[in-house]
Amino acid sequence: MRVVENVIKTEEEPRICVQCEQVLATMLQPGSYESGLRRSENDQARVLRGRMILCQRGVEGWIRHGELHVLNIVVSDAALAGASDGKNGEVELCHSVNVVDSRVAGLVAALNAEVIARFPSGQLLLDSLEQALAVALVDGYAVRRPLPRSYRGGLSPAHLRKVKEWVRANMEEELTLREMAQLVDLSISHFSEMFRKSTGETPHQFVLRQRVERAKEMLRTAEPYVAVEARVLDIAIACGFKTQQHFARVFRRLCGLSPTEYRQERQESRDPTSGAVI
Repeated sequence: MRVVENVIKTEEEPRICVQCEQVLATMLQPGSYESGLRRSENDQARVLRGRMILCQRGVEGWIRHGELHVLNIVVSDAALAGASDGKNGEVELCHSVNVVDSRVAGLVAALNAEVIARFPSGQLLLDSLEQALAVALVDGYAVRRPLPRSYRGGLSPAHLRKVKEWVRANMEEELTLREMAQLVDLSISHFSEMFRKSTGETPHQFVLRQRVERAKEMLRTAEPYVAVEARVLDIAIACGFKTQQHFARVFRRLCGLSPTEYRQERQESRDPTSGAVI
């Protein structure tokens, strides 16, 4: 178990965040934040002292913090598995933005007292509190997923094809990792691992590359009389990029030149008599 006290400063802009661990966060002071699956749909929330939030591993979304003073508790997978009586399956804690549980609150208070006093009681007490907290969380906030069938190379060919086709069909939208995992009925963490084994890249990297490939095709076929900057902005939006700056940065990283430079090169290499690229 890890217990960390964090003071988070106010952030100016929302950012994309993927939750890597199962965390129980307790507010030590009042604060605020905004979050949502899509940047355009972020909801603002005020949080009071003592508010407990259970963050599920693998959840992806947009977040922007106000100033927060938080006690983050990461219960180990081993403790959660032990609290589930060793039954088959993967234990996952459910995402909850308002955990109201006197047993959990009492254990968090004991842990916070140890943090304030700099852990005078030693590892044995921490281990005991972790086991008790794991039991309380599994009893009230856990779901069990059957261990998914795995493939040596990652996703099955049919599942991989389904995900790729869906990405290409919805590229202009704000895609989420949760939606991709649901297509093949896997947890987010397992889907990410299997996708990387299948393709050699993360889902995020794959989506960016597909967007750039579509942008290259649109830039090659752009009408020469359309203003360059206006056309590039239209293409960025059509390919799912929120800003032209982000589009240009990703395009240059993957292609070695800017979208405008790429378009100009292709326009200059076009045969003026046939319109074919030579």
